[in-house]
Amino acid sequence: MMTTSYHSSHSLGRSNLRAELRALRAVARREWTIFIRYPSWVFALFLWPMIFPMMYIFTGRALSGPDGSGLAIFTSASGATDFIGYIAVGTTVWMWQNVVLWDVGFALRSEQMRGTLESNWLSPTWRFSYLLGHSGPQLISMALFILVSVIEFGLIFGVRLHGNPLLMLLVVLVSVPSIYGLGFAFASLVITAKEAHTFVFLVRGLVMIFCGITFPISLLPGWMQSVAMWMPQTYMIRAARAAALSNASLGELLPDLAALLGFGVFWMTAGYLLFHWMERRARQTGAIGQY
Repeated sequence: MMTTSYHSSHSLGRSNLRAELRALRAVARREWTIFIRYPSWVFALFLWPMIFPMMYIFTGRALSGPDGSGLAIFTSASGATDFIGYIAVGTTVWMWQNVVLWDVGFALRSEQMRGTLESNWLSPTWRFSYLLGHSGPQLISMALFILVSVIEFGLIFGVRLHGNPLLMLLVVLVSVPSIYGLGFAFASLVITAKEAHTFVFLVRGLVMIFCGITFPISLLPGWMQSVAMWMPQTYMIRAARAAALSNASLGELLPDLAALLGFGVFWMTAGYLLFHWMERRARQTGAIGQY
């Protein structure tokens, strides 16, 4: 009897796991279908890596003076000889975080506005799969975005990456939990607050000011440097620059990679707990059905 019960529960567990994976795959397939159904969105993959860094690059050229003498000050402060590559890496991380906040952060709200969230919410499915399934295609599109950015930086701005491609890829992979964990946390808050544009502007503004996307954080006042050390984007940008532009070794990157792993665990946990809180609150207040 006990053996039969064990095999029955074991089979039920495997059946539930397969069902959840099918649901996750269905959400990912739906989001990918929506993405490719509007091919004009693809233009953003080619335009933003060129347009956004350009204003900082031109500003840097202007501030360096007619003879470029100001670049010596920048080099002494940052340790980087390629100020265009320095700016390109920082702005790419900022754009990645910005897109995730808008896309993943508003995933549940967008589904609510389409009129599909409430009916899907009533299905016997692990509800966190709605966010995980949405993140899969988004992660693929961002991988394409980063690849296009690298190509355009080389062709248009003359940026040359001197680092180990595997270490650059490692930095990107270690950064994923922090970036998407923050997106999950935003998605959970948005479904309660309904609108969170102000919060997105606040977070991306903090990243722009504190994390040194275009300048070394050593130029900031002490208290601002302390704030920067509590933001994962600071370590993403620093590790990405070291891996891509300075040919840093794995040992040199380990402190930043370890910090990113810690931030990743924190933000993924925070994102899941906030989602669980939102799910419980929705059952109590009916927030899912409230526009």
